[in-house]
Amino acid sequence: MESTSSSIFKFGRHGVKLFGVESNAAASSADSYTPPPKPLLIASPCEEGDYAVVLFLHGYLLYNSFYSQLFQHVASHGFVVIGPQLYSISGPDATEEIKSAGDVTDWLIDGLSHVLPTQVRPILSKLSIAGHSRGGKVAFGLALGYTESRLKFSALMGIDPVDGMDKGKQTPPPILTHVPHSFDLKVPVMVVGSGLGEIRRNPLFPPCAPKGVSHKEFFDECGSPSCYFVAKEYGHADMLDDETKGLGEWPRDNKFLMAIRDDPEIAPVELSTIAFL
Repeated sequence: MESTSSSIFKFGRHGVKLFGVESNAAASSADSYTPPPKPLLIASPCEEGDYAVVLFLHGYLLYNSFYSQLFQHVASHGFVVIGPQLYSISGPDATEEIKSAGDVTDWLIDGLSHVLPTQVRPILSKLSIAGHSRGGKVAFGLALGYTESRLKFSALMGIDPVDGMDKGKQTPPPILTHVPHSFDLKVPVMVVGSGLGEIRRNPLFPPCAPKGVSHKEFFDECGSPSCYFVAKEYGHADMLDDETKGLGEWPRDNKFLMAIRDDPEIAPVELSTIAFL
């Protein structure tokens, strides 16, 4: 019989509905409904029930649709996953992205239930935030209070988060302080890094996840409880869909994390770093 700790790497027991919500969509017949401030890609379980919510922020110059397989996998395990499209084109400053992510978070309070299947009830007291690449930086910025939000997050996850081009070349607003355990987050944190993201592939451009401003530094500034994994043979974009178009609350049952710590071989990738605080 397959253990619960290893089964999380396979599609879960819930059927999943994947759908988009436009920011300029016509208001529903309910006068209280207001469209979201940014377009959304949502993956929701199909079965009736109460589900925790994950807000996932995309990487730099990427589309939320590039994560559709990841969204559906997470939703199949009993989560409502929401991926806003924060922008189409953006410069180095992520300040507006953090504000936009905060606006989407506030919209969830009154708007989310209007767009989900009627039998699906979101539990906003169990709202987690996650982000990939620059989206990881934005997720940390929002969790650290760089903009105000009416909702509180119960957990934070950074997937190969990036805070600039190099140490000393952070993009605004800088998130990393380079002071160990300096983040005042008050929520459990998971940081997942890629082993190949720090490798320069082109002499004209920095690595996707440069040393000094990426996953190791983000974890080093977290307090307890937090955990850290590095997928040794994975690159910075390997969590995206196999084919993409265009340009390129913390789980109360944490047995699967403890199982990976105690037996890393159950993970479907080789983990070169495993750390817990």
